[in-house]
Amino acid sequence: MQGVRLPGDAGAAYDWVGFARRGLSPSTPALTCEPGYFGYDRPAYDPASAAEEQAWLDRIAGYAQACDTGAQSALLDHMKATDTAADIESIRAALGVGKLGIYAHSYGTYVAQVYATLHPHRIRRMVLDNNVDPRRVWYDAADFDQDVPLEGNLLLWFDWLTAHDDAYHLGATREAVRQEWDKQVATVSAAPAGGVIDPDEWADLFLVAPCFQARWPLLGTAFAGWVHNGDSLTLKALFDQLMQYGSDNTYAALLAEVCTDAPWPSDWPRWKADTEAAAALAPSTAWGNTWFNAPCRTLGAKSGAPVDIDGPKVAGALLIGETLDAATPFEGSLEVRARFPRSALIAVPGGTSNGATPGSNTCVDARIAAYLTTGALPPRSPGRHADLECTASPLPTPAG
Repeated sequence: MQGVRLPGDAGAAYDWVGFARRGLSPSTPALTCEPGYFGYDRPAYDPASAAEEQAWLDRIAGYAQACDTGAQSALLDHMKATDTAADIESIRAALGVGKLGIYAHSYGTYVAQVYATLHPHRIRRMVLDNNVDPRRVWYDAADFDQDVPLEGNLLLWFDWLTAHDDAYHLGATREAVRQEWDKQVATVSAAPAGGVIDPDEWADLFLVAPCFQARWPLLGTAFAGWVHNGDSLTLKALFDQLMQYGSDNTYAALLAEVCTDAPWPSDWPRWKADTEAAAALAPSTAWGNTWFNAPCRTLGAKSGAPVDIDGPKVAGALLIGETLDAATPFEGSLEVRARFPRSALIAVPGGTSNGATPGSNTCVDARIAAYLTTGALPPRSPGRHADLECTASPLPTPAG
């Protein structure tokens, strides 16, 4: 629970009410299209031939068709951020409160932006952690804006592994770890680890590292365990856990939201050209990210027009952005600050985690607590920049 993690009992003055968004279990109906879609034995993300490319095109088309089939297909036209904002307004009315507070992370910050635009006088306090850029929804924001930052953060993890080479023995330089990475990708391509972990599963598992520094030790242990001991059981167990193997509910619900908030291009040549350009800079991340979002090309639900996010009537908001967050790049927080002129932005230079507050950063947590207690925001000055910088939390240390 968010409130109890804040210093000075700052959360005690609030009733913290959470809800599962439409389509997301335990809300009913819970969307599911193909429960095993993120299973094993998938085509290679980076297609080496026209046949492999077509295999993925057929696969994503099949997933979109599965989502359009049956009673749940009727829900797909009602999964937009505006629908979720209407649900928030219904919850507010049901609770009988005139104003509410919103604490949102990542995708949730876009829903909060929409709600605040449509109901500006209903906001008492608003904390938005790592903000979606409202100009970029969703073809750019959910796909191509993320590729290069994800690749960059993967390299930062490699740097951390080199700094702890005494624990992991994967290489004493970034290039050495990169070579080991490439070697293992080739190895599992030729013969999947444990018979199931091929390059797709490898990428899905280890690309958690660019988004969450707290996972670095766990993933470092798994990487080293495979390299030095052939431990495929840990790789499989982590993949099953982190990717929610056997359930596509989280994926289906997210896809339904981003696919219908705004139009997506339907022409595959554009997707392919954009992905190839991204892959030249981000070879480990670009193709997997494209295939993740590509069912939006043919999903049968109607796309809406994005809300013009506009926040001058909102009393105030506290924005937080880690400057190397890859899932919601920092430029999004700067844009939201510009559109909410009574807000203030805290930057965490060098931070890579997505939606991690409140947590271990005492500077950030203290500012959140002060804002929730008194409404006090860091002083704002003209220009396109953060209003306060908090030093990033120390990097983790190897487990055990």
